[in-house]
Amino acid sequence: MALLFLLCVVGFLLDLPLLFRSYEHQELREKYGRERGDRIGEQLGLVSGYLYFGFWAGVWLAPQERFKLNIVPAGNMSMWAISIPLDHLLLGLAFLVPGAILGVAGVRAVSLRVAELHRPEQIVTTGVYSFVRHPQYLGGVLSHIGMTLILSALYSLAATPLVCLVNYLVAHKEETELLREFGEEYAEYRRRVPMFIPRLRGRN
Repeated sequence: MALLFLLCVVGFLLDLPLLFRSYEHQELREKYGRERGDRIGEQLGLVSGYLYFGFWAGVWLAPQERFKLNIVPAGNMSMWAISIPLDHLLLGLAFLVPGAILGVAGVRAVSLRVAELHRPEQIVTTGVYSFVRHPQYLGGVLSHIGMTLILSALYSLAATPLVCLVNYLVAHKEETELLREFGEEYAEYRRRVPMFIPRLRGRN
């Protein structure tokens, strides 16, 4: 039962070097020339990005043991041909809905092309990016928790700390490369806006 889950976790981790490489625009240009380097980076970004989220979705969907919260003693709903405890559904949606909103808002702010190819042409500081620097990764983690709860996926729940760590490492790599490309402009933005957790108090 755990084999497919383990394969998805391994694929999720093995994709990281490819994903990291897709962010290294300057190094790719130095090694292959500007035009070819950009083309290679775009291909790496497209492939590694879809592999990343494909394996990540497999972590939720792979056959695995189920858990129960038992917050609400009774009540189930049928969805996707499975029975979902009502408390799992409600709590899961509380994570999934804002996660999806953050992810979609992040993609819309930078454009689908930039999100797919990992090739920002400018620093976006408006909209959702004025509250957190990585709304797509934050949205992904929230959605992961939401899907894990809705599907009562025990192994996915156990993998949540790993998922959080991996997303932090990807975000950190992205920031390292953005600093190389945009210098003080991105450094100033990073000083003003938190990485993942929005500030509750007013911003100066």
